[in-house]
Amino acid sequence: MLIEPDEDAAIRHVTDHLKTSFSDSRAPDEIEAAVATAYASFDDLPIRTYVPVLVERQARRVLAERSR
Repeated sequence: MLIEPDEDAAIRHVTDHLKTSFSDSRAPDEIEAAVATAYASFDDLPIRTYVPVLVERQARRVLAERSR
């Protein structure tokens, strides 16, 4: 899959945003892993417009569940 520069920047922004949101409860590498796993789950989608939003939602859900 070819990653568009805008999508790559958006995923970096999602990662940074989640690191800020979960800084008190999650290690940066755990957040990066959650984002990478979520991102990989959308590899086959032909339309990429909403992938960063979907990645953030999925990663946030995983990180929040681990906080309980």
